[in-house]
Amino acid sequence: MRRFLTLAALLAPVPAFAHGAGDHVHGVVAGLMHPVGGMDHILAMVAVGLWAGLMGGRAVLALPALFLGGMALGGVLGMEGIGLPMVEGGILASVIILGALVASSARLSLGLALPIVAAFGLLHGNAHGLELAAGNGALGYSAGFLLATAALHGAGVLGAMKLSAVPVRIAGGAMAAAMVLAILV
Repeated sequence: MRRFLTLAALLAPVPAFAHGAGDHVHGVVAGLMHPVGGMDHILAMVAVGLWAGLMGGRAVLALPALFLGGMALGGVLGMEGIGLPMVEGGILASVIILGALVASSARLSLGLALPIVAAFGLLHGNAHGLELAAGNGALGYSAGFLLATAALHGAGVLGAMKLSAVPVRIAGGAMAAAMVLAILV
């Protein structure tokens, strides 16, 4: 996994926010590569996994699954031309909030945590669905994007389970701080 992420990071474009429409949204490979093409993607996806790993129990599977479900629904809405309000701002907020939840090692009930990650997944998915023209490699791209997102969630869960809580919490704080700095700069 580490080799894949390193290779993907080296080969992918590295804009701070990878949400521009264009010809890059074709097929499974493009979908696999896209989440590692922007800081907001990587941080949000890994933060979901870190938070799930810190919470433990059913959250380990439930948080990533609900994020993926929200992302799929948001993608379908976007492909149908239905844009959600303040998507980009919501995506930035997702990284800050998820990072803060990891930094504080928040132990919310699943009844509170699941809607949070589902809503953030909805926003991330909608941004990408709006980039796609239905039928224009959208199914392959979406499958690749969901798979890459699940891998980033898995990396976060593994990180939370293998490391002590302190470095994981520091990582969460760094994620939130990095996004705040990206907004300010």
